[in-house]
Amino acid sequence: QVQLVESGGGLVQAGGSLRLSCAASGRSLSSYTMAWFRQAPGKDRESVAAVTWTGNIYYADSVKGRFTISRDYAKNTLYLQMNNLKLEDTAVYYCAADGSSATRVRPMGPSAKYDYWGQGTQVTVSS
Repeated sequence: QVQLVESGGGLVQAGGSLRLSCAASGRSLSSYTMAWFRQAPGKDRESVAAVTWTGNIYYADSVKGRFTISRDYAKNTLYLQMNNLKLEDTAVYYCAADGSSATRVRPMGPSAKYDYWGQGTQVTVSS
């Protein structure tokens, strides 16, 4: 069974930076698509960024140029470097993983399906 554990969230001022980590255990995720999602209060969950095992990277338009997704295969860990944070980035951030080819082809958006999810980490951006 795959377990995903996020860390690195917290309170930061607008314009600041945070780095989220997602440590995977249970099996190697080297052939999985991994992604970050977020959900703000009263809003639907949305895709933030994704990286396939082939190295393709995707970002939501709202975070392009500010966020960077990366993964360390040796450590079985996913990262999200978040710079120039804005008030609207406040949300619970979740990491997710899936091994299907369907998700590799379509890793972002409401139709993306992920089998494994972390418990989430809160990111709060203050003015």
